[in-house]
Amino acid sequence: MSVNLPDGWRNLPVSKLQELKETLERLDEEKSSGLVPWLCTIPNCDGKPHKGRPGPHSRAEQRAPADPDWDAWLLLAGRGFGKTRTGAEWVIQMAKDNPGSRGALVGPTAADTRDILVEGESGILGCAKSSFRPIYEPSKRRVTYPNGSIQTLYSADEPDRLRGPQHHYAWFDELAAWRRLQATWDMAQFGLRLGDHPRVCITTTPRPLPLIKQLVKDDKTRVVRGSTYDNLHNLAPTFRSMVVDRYEGTTLGRQELHADILEDLPGALVARAHIDATRVDEAPELDLVIVAMDPAGTGTGDETGLVAVGRGAADGHAYVLADHSQRLSAQAAADRAWWMYGEYGAEYLVYEDNYGKQWLTDGLKDAYRRKGGDREFAPLRSVTAQHGKKLRAQPVAMRYEQNKVHHVGSLPELEDQLTTWIPEESPDSPDRIDALVHGVTDLLKRERSVARIVSPHAAGLGRARGAAVHPLMKGRRTG
Repeated sequence: MSVNLPDGWRNLPVSKLQELKETLERLDEEKSSGLVPWLCTIPNCDGKPHKGRPGPHSRAEQRAPADPDWDAWLLLAGRGFGKTRTGAEWVIQMAKDNPGSRGALVGPTAADTRDILVEGESGILGCAKSSFRPIYEPSKRRVTYPNGSIQTLYSADEPDRLRGPQHHYAWFDELAAWRRLQATWDMAQFGLRLGDHPRVCITTTPRPLPLIKQLVKDDKTRVVRGSTYDNLHNLAPTFRSMVVDRYEGTTLGRQELHADILEDLPGALVARAHIDATRVDEAPELDLVIVAMDPAGTGTGDETGLVAVGRGAADGHAYVLADHSQRLSAQAAADRAWWMYGEYGAEYLVYEDNYGKQWLTDGLKDAYRRKGGDREFAPLRSVTAQHGKKLRAQPVAMRYEQNKVHHVGSLPELEDQLTTWIPEESPDSPDRIDALVHGVTDLLKRERSVARIVSPHAAGLGRARGAAVHPLMKGRRTG
């Protein structure tokens, strides 16, 4: 079958014709799937389909501020509000309106920036239209648009990568979850020096952090507040039953669903002020590191608590190095615990065994063997709780009040639990808190001269002499 091509196309190379064909196919697919222009001209549009916009599009609060006199656009919104889509659409528009511009994309971790801001369903590649589709080069951490605009990916775990590069604009996602918040913010600000008016879009679930409060008060910040309910019509029905219904009416739900900035709550286990006052960017020299595990119970949605803690060699204080708690199968939880053991150079793994089940110990030993260790000499310490959770947690809470517990960087989900769990209202403490309590309690009761109880057959699990030190462990002796 012959095809009549416009005169200007007849001499195009086959590769260009194939590229054109693919673009037309994508345009047709976008049209049939209901993908429509994001911005809507109706002043108070609620984002629901209407004439001229038959598919999902922006609500009024998802459009960039109309007035020109702003430096930061801060979206403080609950889960499912549409923060990621809003940020992605904004940086795409910035790239389109400013040919050859440079933008920064910053997420809590490198994986978050890649998986959510760029490759996610509501990320840049998922939102960009075929007529202005960028090329993503993971090895270069770079997104390049047809008009020469470039956006570079960064992680809040590595603020020094922002030292030097210059940008016209930036998108900061989940700012309140950045582990090295102030250092990353400062480095990014120094780099926002191109063009007439550098700007930043910040999309985050709120937490009462000093930087968030400072931004809210700044007259150069335009603040948008929103809740999960603003976008509920676009979310899966299961989200309502599994997340919204579970957390609605709770203190954590006020923060995660309604986007309230929660100040210290009377009766909470730990005051956020105590956490902020003793927070450090890096751990000092440590003479003991352990991983603490609180196995998931049988309740729906229970997490396995997994926390790494260390003891300061000079001050004897507890340093909370990491929180890798998550909903996991028993095998996946055991594997992650031993990964943490090696990653943070731990001496042993302490775990709660109130079930009295041999399968838990055997499962941890089997996982240790799979990682290259000797099953019979796995460095384990079991804890059998003799008191209620409130009584067990109180000594640790007192350590916070005495400024003897330090968080290394930001640990948002653990900190949320510490500052929102009120023992008098709920006797069942969250899993992250339980793991922290096991770790800090065990850590501080050990004598300074504790021997390293690592099997000589398990050398492959520990950090080899001379190997790279984890960024949070820079001050620790490693052999």
